[in-house]
Amino acid sequence: MFQQISNFKQWSKKKKGVVLILFGILLWFCLLLPAKLFNAPTSFVLTDAKGNLVDACIASDGQWRFPYNSNVPDKFTKCITTFEDKRFYYHLGIDPLAMCRAIWQNSRNKKTISGGSTITMQTVRLFKEHPHRNIWNKLTEGILALRLECSYKKKSILALYASNAPFGSNIVGLDAASWRYFGRGPNQLSWGEMAALAVLPNAPSLVHPGKNRKILLRKRNELLDKLLANKTIDKTTAYLSKLEPLPS
Repeated sequence: MFQQISNFKQWSKKKKGVVLILFGILLWFCLLLPAKLFNAPTSFVLTDAKGNLVDACIASDGQWRFPYNSNVPDKFTKCITTFEDKRFYYHLGIDPLAMCRAIWQNSRNKKTISGGSTITMQTVRLFKEHPHRNIWNKLTEGILALRLECSYKKKSILALYASNAPFGSNIVGLDAASWRYFGRGPNQLSWGEMAALAVLPNAPSLVHPGKNRKILLRKRNELLDKLLANKTIDKTTAYLSKLEPLPS
């Protein structure tokens, strides 16, 4: 082994450059993303000329999953980045500060308090369908998140996340959740309604309408407080939004 290292050192710069380029190309191909990240079946959706939902049927796998929508409402963008990834527009797929904070909190409390995953990493987790959150999966998600950021714009990553995130029960994606829980499209939701939806993908099996409503209410109101603190909404909007009922 030491002899091989010594031989490599004796190579010309040209040979070393060729080897490094070939290694880089091999690594790049190993990290290639499929042309279409998500291939799950979607619901058949019928809308009128104004975009109002006329009819919809459940997808073949038993999920309410509307087709991909590249248009993400500004309210959802601000809610989800505030709740999940406040430095979303500044990192390259991995947020070292969030990772360090998660490690410190988890070691201090001796249990998982924070995952430290960015929205990009969570998007990778969704299309890779990782069932467990272990170190190996986290490492894979981090590497592929960097790769995803090289190929997609931030707006597209948000759209992929919004269209495929779980929102409790058998509801997948923001559009399906908006119509199922509120009977309106996501562009018509209030701040209180959008905040309630934004906290669901974080723990859809624990916090969703119809179950653990006190936890959902607390998380929604905490998010509204954060939106108030970063001056996304004003005091009146925050106060009125907290008075809005949760979806039944």
